[in-house]
Amino acid sequence: MRSKTPKAVATFASSSDALAVESQARDGGIPGRAIPVPSEIAAGCGIAWCVPAAERDALEAALRERGLAFEGMHEVYLY
Repeated sequence: MRSKTPKAVATFASSSDALAVESQARDGGIPGRAIPVPSEIAAGCGIAWCVPAAERDALEAALRERGLAFEGMHEVYLY
């Protein structure tokens, strides 16, 4: 049986901010993947970006280096 593991989740104020991250991620350098915003988190749009918790700093650095807007960074347990 799978168990929940800690994840770092970036949330966005708008779908366009989330899509900008997804577009940049295709070019490399941004770890993670798009997911629906977990129910434990309130966010401006329904799309979030998820990485293992150990990659939180790398994700945050990649977003800041590229000037990509994000609303918040959260740690939650997900499957």
